[in-house]
Amino acid sequence: MQTPSPSQDRHGIYYWKCDRSAAFHGTDAVRSNDALHESQLRRALEQHFPGIRLHLRPAGGQGNHRTFRLTLGQEEAFVRTEDGPEGDNYFDVESLVLAAVRARHVPAPRVLACDTSRSATACFAWQVLEYVPHPDLNQAHKQGLLSLEEVAEPIGQAVARWQDIHPPGFGPFSVQQAREQGQLVGLHASYADYYTLNLNRHVAFLVAGEFFTDMQAAAVLAAVDAHRHLLALAQGCLVHKDLALWNILGTPPDIAAYIDWDDAISGDPLDDLSLLGCFYDAPVIERALAGYARVRPLPEQYLPRFWLHLLRNMIVKAVIRVGAGYFRRSDSFFLIGSGSTGADLERFTHQRIALALRGLTENRDLSTLR
Repeated sequence: MQTPSPSQDRHGIYYWKCDRSAAFHGTDAVRSNDALHESQLRRALEQHFPGIRLHLRPAGGQGNHRTFRLTLGQEEAFVRTEDGPEGDNYFDVESLVLAAVRARHVPAPRVLACDTSRSATACFAWQVLEYVPHPDLNQAHKQGLLSLEEVAEPIGQAVARWQDIHPPGFGPFSVQQAREQGQLVGLHASYADYYTLNLNRHVAFLVAGEFFTDMQAAAVLAAVDAHRHLLALAQGCLVHKDLALWNILGTPPDIAAYIDWDDAISGDPLDDLSLLGCFYDAPVIERALAGYARVRPLPEQYLPRFWLHLLRNMIVKAVIRVGAGYFRRSDSFFLIGSGSTGADLERFTHQRIALALRGLTENRDLSTLR
């Protein structure tokens, strides 16, 4: 049995992709050392699955992980690797999250194997997941084959079901607790501490990148401060933290799996619902809320909490998009709609932040989100 590497808890992290020490690692369109990476992974898999004939090939994912398809004898699987210099071990946390989610009857892939020790692969951790034979819903959306409103209601129901998981603490989960106790435990004692973590730095980054003016930055920080009372949570719930169509697999209108739980946290019930608002308009959010309400009552003050979290999530997305150069990409990139450009994504990002700010400070209803 391999000895796990020391746990690397995500202290100081609000959102991994922009707060990690190697910020924006893996967001480049071109990755280096692909052949060496693949050969090391193949050897590690051969050691882990001795005597099983396997076939490994790149899957061409566009996220921060390298991805591969794997045939294990007669079984198909999906492989992700984390090759950042920080030695992040959150795959260990994600394994617990996926088991807990599946126990709540939310469709999600099984974890077939996971190794964060970096003993067989010197520079990366790896995870083997059950292969779900469906494309992500964003592909159907780009092709005009998806009714967003139709699929929003079951998404809202799924969110409500995984919110039945109530871990102690807030924010990212402790890898050490996951490994030693088999439990999901948030790293922060208060939700306000987590929500405001790195907020000033994120806003300052957007000012330095000429995405925000000083006046816009001050308005965002003032709005958060004025609504800080909404952050006084006694108990958190499981939050996916990257909920969007490209992390949902299926053939419309059916959903086969919710994937990519490697940013999951303990947080506010409106956080995941607000993440839908980062991309989609009022009719979609209204249907998602209706689906949610079929499973559990909507939380108190859900509208201002929705706007507050939409604002925070859009700040993070703006940081990633500026830092990783997404505004210079074409519509072949998953975030950019068919026929659109990076400049369109930049305008949309500005508009969505402005709508979130207006909704929060002017106590607007969801009709603002159009």
